[in-house]
Amino acid sequence: KTITPILKYCDSLMLTRGVQRTSVDPKYPVPIVLRVSGGSSIIGEDLSNEEITVSIKDAIRLNACGLAMSIFVGSKYEKQTIVNLGLLVSEAEEYGIPVLAVTAVGKEIGQKDARYLSLACRIAAEQGAHIVKTYYCENFEKVVESCPVPIIVAGGKKIPERDALELAYNSIRGGAAGVDMGRNIWQSDNPVPMIRAVRAIIHGNANVSEAYELYKNFCKSKPKSDAKPKSEN
Repeated sequence: KTITPILKYCDSLMLTRGVQRTSVDPKYPVPIVLRVSGGSSIIGEDLSNEEITVSIKDAIRLNACGLAMSIFVGSKYEKQTIVNLGLLVSEAEEYGIPVLAVTAVGKEIGQKDARYLSLACRIAAEQGAHIVKTYYCENFEKVVESCPVPIIVAGGKKIPERDALELAYNSIRGGAAGVDMGRNIWQSDNPVPMIRAVRAIIHGNANVSEAYELYKNFCKSKPKSDAKPKSEN
């Protein structure tokens, strides 16, 4: 109910194989970036203790267009995650599948500066990642300049819609190739108008005010099928 209405507005979906199998219509032509690392949870001792959890054969079986995994630079399990990234790139290259590296920060989201994120992004690129997902920060342009492959910006925690649009706008203005928003789309009271407003920034060169006005107009004119069920509002 959450994913289906927004599919036609997505450039791609990054998700786990369980979500893909249970919640995405395989007939819908949306590129899938498959998350292949995991092993720890938010209530566990250390979020950085991740391993590769999906085989390359299963990724191909699921018709993944790209593979995504996290690295935790500076953490207790830094070496483990960086080595796993290198191994994943080597395996994916055999099948021509690009790899997206996520510069994960665990519970310290929003606490990392441009110096740290620049280092993390460059390490990911040096291990062979074809694209890097990281966080927006002050002096974000320096992060982009330090990384030889395209960068996309994570949406992070749920924030008010206008703030999320400002995040998208600042990211693109700072040199990001795009954004990867999850909670700021599907936890919005109006997911379809929200993703359409984000698209206006990414693909339509809209500024924050223009995108927010579009969001409000889309909310007024959205069909009933776009609205969340009453139990979710």
